[in-house]
Amino acid sequence: MQHIPFLAPVGAAAFFVTIAIGPVMAETPSGTDLLSFAQGALPLELGQDAEVLRVGPEHAIAMIDGNPVKFVAMRKPATAEQSVAFHYALPAPTKFSGFFVPGIQETPSPSQTFFRNVTVSGSSEGPEGPFVPLASGVLETHTEDDQVTPLTLEANQPKVQWIRVVLQGGVDVQADKSFLEFSELIGTGVQDEAPVSEGFQGVWTGRGVKLELEQNGATVTGCYDGESMLTGTVSGNVLRALGENAAGIPSQFILLARDDGSIQGLRSTNGAPFSSYNGGSSDNAASCLAPEPPKLGCGSIVHGIQFDFDSDVIRPSSSVVLADLYEGLRADGADAVTIVGHSSSEGAEDYNRDLSERRAASVAKALVALGLNAATVTAAGRGEDEPIASNADEAGRSLNRRVEVQCTG
Repeated sequence: MQHIPFLAPVGAAAFFVTIAIGPVMAETPSGTDLLSFAQGALPLELGQDAEVLRVGPEHAIAMIDGNPVKFVAMRKPATAEQSVAFHYALPAPTKFSGFFVPGIQETPSPSQTFFRNVTVSGSSEGPEGPFVPLASGVLETHTEDDQVTPLTLEANQPKVQWIRVVLQGGVDVQADKSFLEFSELIGTGVQDEAPVSEGFQGVWTGRGVKLELEQNGATVTGCYDGESMLTGTVSGNVLRALGENAAGIPSQFILLARDDGSIQGLRSTNGAPFSSYNGGSSDNAASCLAPEPPKLGCGSIVHGIQFDFDSDVIRPSSSVVLADLYEGLRADGADAVTIVGHSSSEGAEDYNRDLSERRAASVAKALVALGLNAATVTAAGRGEDEPIASNADEAGRSLNRRVEVQCTG
């Protein structure tokens, strides 16, 4: 057996996962999945036989939505020779240390099987390439639940910002044409910092989408479904927002602003699984935005403060969020402010609580350095004890990693 370390996400611990040398890993790799929608990976075009097989954007999102449950990746059956290419843009240059496929399980049907061949390539120059090989693998059915297959990495991994994933063939082809399934492609590694996007301002509409947002720095407020209010913060190119309707039913959002002005995202309502939430830019006037510009302060839930790996050192890109939070707290004038850190569930529970407290203390120290009275600011850590979303997928985990601001007086 060999112990292999994986990067842990913000709010989680660094620890070792025991794996067996061979095609199957006993446990899901722990670490930030940099090839997930929740971390800013944006689906672009589809290629190879995608159009013929009627593969759509929803399939491209399903492969990186952080949910390892398998799905049928096409609307028409494919021959063993046909392939599908998925293209993605990453928010910043990334050097991958591993790629993994979880949940390779067969459907008991002669017309359905799991994809067999996976090839991952990357480009540092643009979405059109040139692409260089990063990893590949020939998949086999897992014998137990929660197993993961690592792909074989190419040597001397370069930094890349565009990814192409090609899937081809089936593990157990029993018919001339089969519906091919896939689960999730996980990518761990190290990513450069991405600048804060300024694209979350406007009105968007689409099927099941009626969204209005106003952005001020890294702070966003808005409304959805015509009347329900939301608040959120931007980290890199990702807006993580929480909302609630008049009946108190909560919704959670992971949103990315595309270059063409549209919004692509995931939404969960009342604890349901995340599903696609996409809208095009609209010329309609905003009708339900709050009369005041968005701000952080007392009572805020903040997702945009990022830290170095397994550390309480705040990344420079978080300065925009910290400045927004400082200005809001200064205006609120509370007698006492407590910064409370929260984490997702990866790693040891005690370690997560300690790390969340140390990170909360770093935020408190940064706010004091900006001008808050040190005597009025304290820090606390709750670790993974108070999740606001499921820890079963990366979308929920990314929302659980947060700072909450509690004030008195």
